[in-house]
Parts: sequence; structure tokens; C-alpha cells
Amino acid sequence: MKFLKKSYRAALDAFWQFNADDGWAIASHIALSTLMAMFPFFLVLTALAGVFGSQYLADEAANLLLEAWPEEVAGPISREIHNVLVGAHGQVLTVGALLALYFASSGIESLRIGLNRAYTVAETRSVWLLRLESIGYVILAAIGMLALSFLVVLAPLIWTALVRRFPGLLPFSDVVTFVRLATATVLLIVPLIVVHKWLPAGHRAWGEIMPGILATLVLWLLCGMIFGRYLSDFAFTYSVYYAGLASPMIALVFLYITASIFIYGGELNAIILKMRMEMKQAERDARQGPAEAEPFAPE
Repeated sequence: MKFLKKSYRAALDAFWQFNADDGWAIASHIALSTLMAMFPFFLVLTALAGVFGSQYLADEAANLLLEAWPEEVAGPISREIHNVLVGAHGQVLTVGALLALYFASSGIESLRIGLNRAYTVAETRSVWLLRLESIGYVILAAIGMLALSFLVVLAPLIWTALVRRFPGLLPFSDVVTFVRLATATVLLIVPLIVVHKWLPAGHRAWGEIMPGILATLVLWLLCGMIFGRYLSDFAFTYSVYYAGLASPMIALVFLYITASIFIYGGELNAIILKMRMEMKQAERDARQGPAEAEPFAPE
């Protein structure tokens, strides 16, 4: 019961701190930056896929990245990304790829700003150093996604060969679906760990970042289901309000929700860390006891 009380207090305090730190405004900045960085990121992905000799992997990587999104959000965005990648083949290994790399890193920078505010830390590193670090994260993310895409593309071929050789494995054919779901899960968890651990200023232990990460994953799952259900019934309202801009606006609203949850996870970690420090201080004070009164010295 005591644990539930503390959890409720931490969750509520994190929400009020989220408000005090302008979390809604920062979430809108992250959402817009992410949407603007998404297409340049996939151009970089296509360029790297061309280097490795299989530009088809870029399409597969896009499908994997959007696997955890509600279908009503992922469908239109996936089609637009596919159109961009098809038109970019043969053109992205130019200066355009370098510009795309720079603009894609802006999405990383927006995450850094949100987490620095949540953890109440001041950034002292050079602006250029931070930008180079963000570009490095984009490149590593692109390479990692290509590697995972290659494994996902390869998995059905390997499974088909195994079933042909060992027919008894046929009832377990859902393993390929499991591989896709596991890959989508990895694409959610690993980036969260990386950005909370190393992106903002300062240093945090693993135990200090895990509560916010778990809360973020659970809230993402719940909000994704609720938002997907809402769109299945009321998606037409976006067409009424935004006409031809309905698809990007749906994506922007979804990214705004997920960005708000992301920042809330950082605020929750900060609040829990503060509560732990207060408890340790209270324990130290209890062990020391009240200060002994100084003896009266007569004049």
C-alpha cells in the first residue's frame, strides 16, 4: 500500500513538473522536428542501403519503424515515405544526403532539449560537438535499422529452408511474425535507453532511468491503442478540418502525444530521483539524532 502511495505521488508530481517545465510546448517542438526529420532520415537510410547494395532494405526499414504505430497513422505516412524513397533512388548519394543528415539530426537535438529540461540540467558542451554527436546517432540508427531489416528480410527465407528440410516445424510458422514483433519492440526500447542514458547532459545510473522508460512504453502502448481506435471512428474529422493536409496532421498529433509521454518519462525519473535523495537525507538525519545541547557556561 505504501508503494502504491509513493507511486501515485511520484506520477502526480511528475505531471505537475511537466506542466511547470513547459512540457506541452517542448512536446510540440519535438513532434514537428521529428516529422520534419523523418523524411531526411529515410533519405540517409536509402543512401546507406545503396552503399550496401540493396536499396530495398530502406523500404523494409520504414515498415519496421512504423510497425508499432496505429495503422491509421502509419498507412498514409508509409505510402509517402515509399514515394520519396522511390524518387530518391540514384540521387541521394550527393550533397543532398549530407543536408538530409544534418536536418535529420535536428530531431535528435529536440529530444536533447526536452530531456535536459526534464532532468533540470544545463548543457555545457559545445554546440558543434552536440550537433556532431546527433549526426553520429542518426548514422548509427540508420545502420542499426538496416541490419535489423536485413535480418527480418532474411528470416522468412531461412525459415522456409528449415521447413523444407524439417517439415515438423510447419506448425511453428508464426515464428516469422514473432521476429517482426520482437524487432519492433527492440526499435522502441533500445533508442529509449540510449537517449535517456547518454543524450542529455550529466550522468545517470541505469536504475535511475528505467522507471521513466517503463512508464513511457506502457503509456505509448495505451495511447496508441486509444488513438488508433479514435481514428477508426472519427478520422473523417481531420479531412473536414485540414482537407489535403489530413494525413500529415494526423501524424503530427500522434507524434505530439508520443513526445509528451516521452518528456513525462524524463520528468518521472527526475521526481523519483529527488524522492530517493530526500529519503536518504531523512535516514541520515534520523541516524544522527538531534544535536546535543551545548553545556551552559557561566560568566
